[in-house]
Amino acid sequence: MNYVPKIDRRSFVVSAAAFGGGLALGMDIPLGPTVVRAADGSPEVTAWVVIKPDDGVVIRIARSEMGQGSMTGLAQLVAEELECDWSKVSTEFPTPGQNLARNLVWGRQFTAGSRAIRESHEYVRKAGATARTMLIQAAANEWKVPAAECNASNSVITHRPSGRTTTYGKVAEAAAKIEPPKEVVLKDPKDWKIAGKPLKRLDTPPKVTGEQVYGIDLKLPGMLCAAIKDCPVFGGKLTSFDAAKVQGMPGVKHVVKVGDSAVAVVADRWWQAKTALDALPATWDEGPNAKVSSASIAEFIKGGLDAEQAFVGNQQGDVKQAIANAAKKVEAVYSFPYQNHATMEPMNATALYTADRCEAWVPTQVAEAALASVSEASGLPIAKCEVHKLLLGGGFGRRTTHDYLQQAVAIAKQIPGTPIKLIWSREEDMTHGRYHPVTQAKMVGALDANNNLTGLHMRISGQSILAFVNPQNLQDGKDPFVFQGLNPGGAEGQLGYTIPNLLIDHAMRNPHIPPHFWRGVNNNQNAIYLECFMDELAHAAAQDPLEFRRKLMSKHPKHLAVLNAVAEKIGWDKPAPQGIYRGLAQQMGYGSYVAAAAEISVTGGNKIKIHRIVGATDPGHAVNPAQIDRQVAGSFVYGLSALFYGECTVKDGRIEQTNFDTYNSMRIAEMPKVESIVMPSGGFWGGVGEPTIFVAAPAVLNAFFAATGKRIRSVPLKNHNISFA
Repeated sequence: MNYVPKIDRRSFVVSAAAFGGGLALGMDIPLGPTVVRAADGSPEVTAWVVIKPDDGVVIRIARSEMGQGSMTGLAQLVAEELECDWSKVSTEFPTPGQNLARNLVWGRQFTAGSRAIRESHEYVRKAGATARTMLIQAAANEWKVPAAECNASNSVITHRPSGRTTTYGKVAEAAAKIEPPKEVVLKDPKDWKIAGKPLKRLDTPPKVTGEQVYGIDLKLPGMLCAAIKDCPVFGGKLTSFDAAKVQGMPGVKHVVKVGDSAVAVVADRWWQAKTALDALPATWDEGPNAKVSSASIAEFIKGGLDAEQAFVGNQQGDVKQAIANAAKKVEAVYSFPYQNHATMEPMNATALYTADRCEAWVPTQVAEAALASVSEASGLPIAKCEVHKLLLGGGFGRRTTHDYLQQAVAIAKQIPGTPIKLIWSREEDMTHGRYHPVTQAKMVGALDANNNLTGLHMRISGQSILAFVNPQNLQDGKDPFVFQGLNPGGAEGQLGYTIPNLLIDHAMRNPHIPPHFWRGVNNNQNAIYLECFMDELAHAAAQDPLEFRRKLMSKHPKHLAVLNAVAEKIGWDKPAPQGIYRGLAQQMGYGSYVAAAAEISVTGGNKIKIHRIVGATDPGHAVNPAQIDRQVAGSFVYGLSALFYGECTVKDGRIEQTNFDTYNSMRIAEMPKVESIVMPSGGFWGGVGEPTIFVAAPAVLNAFFAATGKRIRSVPLKNHNISFA
């Protein structure tokens, strides 16, 4: 089990940041009158903004970039308030060690749950506004005029009465010595010129040219490469290995034990290490989980559907009485399988250990937790450790945990003074991941004589992510993450329906396969359970699925607005073209309201062509509408891949899927036309990287029922002999 290690008095920071615990940071954004310099000698105006003599602007980005575009969006927010020349903006990551040494000046370096912009927008905007104010003051001091007579635009400061101008680069040195203002006024979003605009991403050019260095590309002088093999059954142990059998193979330098359950080969090149590892004789004690199967896990979880004890997530009225008095009772059982994060870049990290220092270069979503992991694995105090954050070749929640980094440090510790780059093989990555939790849900709905929904009981049975990753954050044993999208209120996903008698509860059942946060997390299955069952209830009531929902949503205007938007765009009130069938779904999560409507056709009863899918998102504020549009399309790929293909099965205690031949993903030819509606209503800040994943699958499943009359209550569709046309 990966856990947050006990380090020093700062460990509470790491713990809270690593797993999303609430933490209020008292941030001293500016640095005060002492000039702090970047590596090239350019002055920091604030910790977030470095101004070069040639007017180049370096904006520090605390959050991770894993393809979602946060680096560009956060830079836009800073640049907007800074009033700088966007064409001269570049970015860099501060390290978590620097952040701790400077009293958390960059705040949280945690990137998951679509938090990057929604939880840091205010203080990064203030950082830009503070720097702008200091630059203007520096120019005013030089001209001996009131700062109020000056303004800034496009990195140029103008004294309005005289027309004199100067540039940021010319006054940056003086600005860095000015006492920062205690308060700054932020712009009204309606006045944005850089933020809110569909600007091109800053990280695209180096990716296109191949200049971008990911963790897997990193090269350091004298570096050796490691391949690793862990016990195939989670919880098992390594009992023996015969290093002599491979030590004479080309390039092999070391064969080392890693923890209680793994063995690694270190060689000049990674393929040499992997080739030797494949030839290495090793034996395992697979432990008590070696007999576990998908069938035994399913039976274990099924037992929770009718268990007397359960944690209550949302309750209203008397649902038992409503069901007992129902004119019509509707019941269904749904299920959702294990899913792999399947990042394009497998897990990797590079570590350099000496007796008094340990550094790591790592693709991570949580820099603070990565630093804590280095400290724990190396045995060195956190002040003697450092983490250098790299761009991620995919994260999706997988890189919020650091088992791979701890392994890299453990290997490096056995080979002091030599940089060790550990790369997991695709097979190791697939079979030793952290998986989307497996759950089932029993749905019971009550309709009265007028076909009004009077009661709903939703019993979820299955795994708790929090019980595995951070059990101390359970609330009297309850995992609040289980109820994402089903809550009575809150940004993490409130239920979009008013139902007079309601009970949503969770019977916790935790098999040995480790669960973790997987892009969209529990909203994914909860949206399928709720939105497909809403369709079942609508058809049982002989009502249009949209109208049935609308009657329950009068007190949820933002939920209703996105649902109405996709319905209008798809043409729900008009007959569909011949052979085309429609389905829709809505949900709230990560502070945003989302909905989807799909148009499909079905041939032969089991070949689905998704012609079109419309997605609506209300994130409150849209920092880069073009990037939101791309995130919506990308999230549909993720959600639809899971719907059609995604499943990790268990046999003899181990994950059976070992590569992309057995864990498939959508192809371009299978991708529908995506129409994205970005409809920010203002007044709040929501995320965009995950929310629309939730609604893709239920919209398509509801359309499939409309086409065939068959209700699919378990995924993936491949298990029902259903595929893309």
